[in-house]
Amino acid sequence: MSSNAKRNGNSDDDEDELDDDDDEPKVTFIPHPKLRDTDGIDYEDTKVHPNTLLFLGDLKANNKRSWLKSHDPEYRRALKDWESFVETLTQKIIDADETIPELPLKDVIFRIYRDIRFSKDPTPYKPHFSAAWSRTGRKGPYAWAVDSGTPTRRLAKLRASVDERPHRIRRVLTDPEFLRVFLPHVAGKKEDKILKAFADKNQENALKTKPKGFNPDHRDLHLLKLRNYTIGRAITDEDLNSDDAQEKIMETIRAMVPFVTFLNNAAMPDPGVDSDSEGEGAGEEEQVDDEDEEDKEDD
Repeated sequence: MSSNAKRNGNSDDDEDELDDDDDEPKVTFIPHPKLRDTDGIDYEDTKVHPNTLLFLGDLKANNKRSWLKSHDPEYRRALKDWESFVETLTQKIIDADETIPELPLKDVIFRIYRDIRFSKDPTPYKPHFSAAWSRTGRKGPYAWAVDSGTPTRRLAKLRASVDERPHRIRRVLTDPEFLRVFLPHVAGKKEDKILKAFADKNQENALKTKPKGFNPDHRDLHLLKLRNYTIGRAITDEDLNSDDAQEKIMETIRAMVPFVTFLNNAAMPDPGVDSDSEGEGAGEEEQVDDEDEEDKEDD
């Protein structure tokens, strides 16, 4: 074969190789986002850094695994900030409520991951950090510093307390500090208006008629109809960023302690402490074993 033919042959091969190169996928390198600047604000254990709240806002707008993975350093920094805040706040809560034990951080803080197996909402993360304090931390049967509902069996005991010893819940709900923090619009009002204001705040899921086994003319029927016994107070971002963030939260916690104590004493009394689960008006509801079973009411 002539040298020209060889060169031509090599030229064709080179062109084929170039064509093959054109078909190869191109790789684009995307740098990880840099950590948000602190704007000269130090991270402190007793308040939440503004960057932590900004991160949660970003997560809410970009709630997907790929985004969080690419922003993992920011997430880790925000989580550490929240954990240190909760850890220092926990000691103050223990001092305010002697029933709260010292628990590992993991037993107080909720994970950010959502269980989406049976949910219509496919977003994988909660766009907030959260924690709960009780005798058993974020799990267990006791009332939390933040409560989200009352299982049926314990609800029966609470109703029994309202029925048999109404002075207990009345004393808690009419306490001046409780009213100042949670029901300021009825502070100084008559007792019945205060009880109605509390019932009005817990109307979600309340029964439309009296619960089974109770008198339809019961003095506290509006309380007996309730399926939630909850109180709450909003804490703003500005509060969390402030130098006295934990004191503002503790003002709420201290006013909440007698209410939480009442719930636990009525629904989960300690051995040797009298409960209100026995007596007229509570018998049939005490038979409900399943938290998910529908609450009973008379037509």
